[in-house]
Amino acid sequence: MAQTYEFYCERADEAAALADAATLDNVRERELRSEKTWRGLAEQARKTAVQRAKADNVRAEKRAAEAEAAEAEAELEAEDESETESESI
Repeated sequence: MAQTYEFYCERADEAAALADAATLDNVRERELRSEKTWRGLAEQARKTAVQRAKADNVRAEKRAAEAEAAEAEAELEAEDESETESESI
């Protein structure tokens, strides 16, 4: 299951809160390391989402261009057929 940027940020915020509330140094350090890891995962998820959106846009543009080219080709074929019919009359 893919996690979202928001999910990772929530975990990082929880770790930061636990670090602030910690009375033991080793617990505080552990939670700060955890926060740093969650923030890194959040950034990675954000970058992945941005790249996925860009790739989706590129694919959509390519499909639109292919559809437009196919439509133009179909119109040319239809014109050729009508010219051929006009010449035979």
